[in-house]
Formats: sequence, structure tokens, C-alpha cells
Amino acid sequence: MRTLLIIFLLLIQSLSIAYSNTLTSQKQVPDTVKIGTYLLSLHDINFRDNEYTIRYWLWMLYDNPEFDFTSQVEVPNAKSIEKPDILIDTIEGKTWVLMKMKSTMKQSWKVNNYPFDKQHLKIGIENTMFDKDHLVFVPDIKGSKYDAELNVDGWRIEDFHVSTGEKEYNTNFGDFSLTKHKSTYASFNISMTLERNALGLFFKIFIGMYVAFLITLISFNISLTVVEPRFGLPVGGLFATVGNKYIIDTILPETSAFTLVDTLHAITFLAIFITIALNALSLKLHGEGKIEQASRLNKRGFQIVIIGYFLLNIFFISMAIVG
Repeated sequence: MRTLLIIFLLLIQSLSIAYSNTLTSQKQVPDTVKIGTYLLSLHDINFRDNEYTIRYWLWMLYDNPEFDFTSQVEVPNAKSIEKPDILIDTIEGKTWVLMKMKSTMKQSWKVNNYPFDKQHLKIGIENTMFDKDHLVFVPDIKGSKYDAELNVDGWRIEDFHVSTGEKEYNTNFGDFSLTKHKSTYASFNISMTLERNALGLFFKIFIGMYVAFLITLISFNISLTVVEPRFGLPVGGLFATVGNKYIIDTILPETSAFTLVDTLHAITFLAIFITIALNALSLKLHGEGKIEQASRLNKRGFQIVIIGYFLLNIFFISMAIVG
């Protein structure tokens, strides 16, 4: 009896394993699509409108005849996509699709360290019809590159690479056959880092601010008996600094972060305010007949302002370059 029971249990176990293997074999295996890209140009970088334009070749190689990438390509982070030039052929029984794409991309620019900023760009490519259970991407890493003659004005391209991943959406898009209220699609990702050639741009955008500060410093070298220019020069420098900041702000996106641009202008505003305050105190002492004290304050004030100003500038600019 015990032997029969053991045989019966082994039979049940065998049937369970066989049934499990049958279910596994019936489980759908997603079709693979080999995909790659060749970057042609990257231009019209617009910080104010948070966008840039990119032109690139995109190709896919696959077996499943149900896939139609001529109408099923989706670039989720694109503002607009021009109708692509398309070439379709067959290679060793596989469908080969080659598309020349031009997209205007959305981009959240990071301007905390502008103009010593680095920008990380990522373009995601998806299929609009088939989720990850039906389609997965395999990157053509060797073939995916950018043109050797590609020149992005004012920038260098660093760390260009392609990869695949998954993009999850917290909706089933009305497909009530899905048990979960979410769906996941395979994604082909083009990633790169843009590093700015910043030194020339830095002096170009901040030269007005530094000249305004130097004009402010001249007021320390005017005789304490001449009142008007000791206040007129710093006030003129203040207006010039405000104008310089206004011009820079027109080319940058709105942000709540305190950027390097904000920091350097704030230091300049503070230096001009301290200059005006020291001039007022020096004139007050001079008017009270304390000539030597007024002269000493004027000299020490000049040294403190100029040394403190440039040390703070060097510190924050160095932090931006490193960061």
C-alpha cells in the first residue's frame, strides 16, 4: 500500500511538471528588432524655449511582418517630427527599414553652472503598437555613431552611446484585456553629453558686469571733497550691472534655482552697495573733520571690496567648472 502511494505521488508530480512545462512553452516570446542610429546634425539649441533640433538615420532589422516601423515609430520626448525619408528592403529574409529622421526635441536645460554647464541629452524611440511582450529592441552598438564632421557650435559631444530599456506608462490605454492598469514598451535610447566651450562665452556675457564693477572702484580714488562722482559712478555701475543681467536672463530658461549668473551678479550688487556705504561713511568722517580716519577708511574699503569681490568670483566660478 505504501509503495502504491509513493507511485501515485510521483505520478502527480510528473504530471504537474509536464503541465508547467507546457504552459512555459506556450508563453509568448517577444520578437526582437535590431535597431541603430547615425547622428547627422544637432542644431538650433534654444535655451529659452527648452528645445533643440536633431537629424539622424534610424534603422531596424526584424522578422515579424506585422511590424510596420514606417508608421509605428514614436519619439515620446519630441515636440515635433517631420515626415521621414524611408527606404525598405529585405536582407536574408528579414525586413530592413532605413529612415532619415528630423525631430525638434523637448529638453529641460540645466543652467545652474551656465556658461560652464554640461547638458545630457536623451532621445527615446518606441513602437506605438506593440508592447514589451511582443517586441524588444537589440541595439546595433557597432553601427551606431555620430558623423565625424558633426560640429555643434560652441559645444563638444562627449559620451555618445545607445542602449535599450523599458518605458512604463501608468495606464492601459483603454485595453481592458490587460489585468493591470499600466503598460510597458521597449525603448531604444540615444544618449550623449554636450560640454560647452565656455571660456570665450564667459567673458563675452560678463564683460559688461566686470567693467561696471571697475567703474565703481574708481570712486574710491576721487577726492573726498568731491561728492557727486563718488556716488554717481557706483550708481552708474549698478544700472549697468542690472542691464547686463537682464540681457543674460533673456537667453536662459526660467528657473527657481540660484544659478552662477545670479550668484555673480548678486556679488556685484553687494560690492556696489558696500562701495556706496563706505563712500557715505568716509564723507561723513571727512565732514566732521576726521580727515585721517576718512582717508584710512577709504583706502581699507577699496582693498576689502576689490580683494573680497575677486576671491568670491574665483571661488564660485571654480565650483561651477568642477561641478
